[in-house]
Amino acid sequence: MRQELVYTEEYKGYIIKIIPSDGSDNSPRDDDNFGTMVCFHNRYTLGDDIPKKLGFTVDIDELKEIIQRKDVVALPIYMYDHSGIGISTSNSRYPFNCPWDSGQIGYIYATYEDIRKNWSGKRVTKKMLDRVLEILQSEVNVYNDYLTGNVYGYVVEDKEGNHLDSCWGYIGDYDAKEGPLDCAKDIVNFWISEEEKINKIMVL
Repeated sequence: MRQELVYTEEYKGYIIKIIPSDGSDNSPRDDDNFGTMVCFHNRYTLGDDIPKKLGFTVDIDELKEIIQRKDVVALPIYMYDHSGIGISTSNSRYPFNCPWDSGQIGYIYATYEDIRKNWSGKRVTKKMLDRVLEILQSEVNVYNDYLTGNVYGYVVEDKEGNHLDSCWGYIGDYDAKEGPLDCAKDIVNFWISEEEKINKIMVL
């Protein structure tokens, strides 16, 4: 059963409800990501399915060798584990600098070969490298949202409470751009636009 709603709004004669996910959504690491996320933990399976993505397994020593290469861009991944888990690329702030419940569990990285394929170029520029770091950071942020349950869906109802539409699996803040609230409003706007077109035809 889904949890209680976290937000509701009347919008152009319709009721939009934002509801937390029930935890059944697929991991964003199952999608086609740019970076490769390798994590090691004795109680959790985190990060990418490495044999599926790379075609072979990677142990801790091999991972260290990979991220030390000059043709690799990498960010460390730290985890906080206390009544739930969260991840970050920095351990400079609490709780990821907690000496008891946090520590480094792996890396997310991209090779120069990955970069060239993505930008269809031969030369890897500083501008590209800066953009790569932004992408890797964003992928960790999205995965952290997933792990911490920051995942939502929307339900659209009429004023009588009849279910009209719903969609689930939006990762990140519910009121973010192109998040569930935005998408629900887009659906309502589409319905109103279509209804106006029909009314014009009927008048003619």
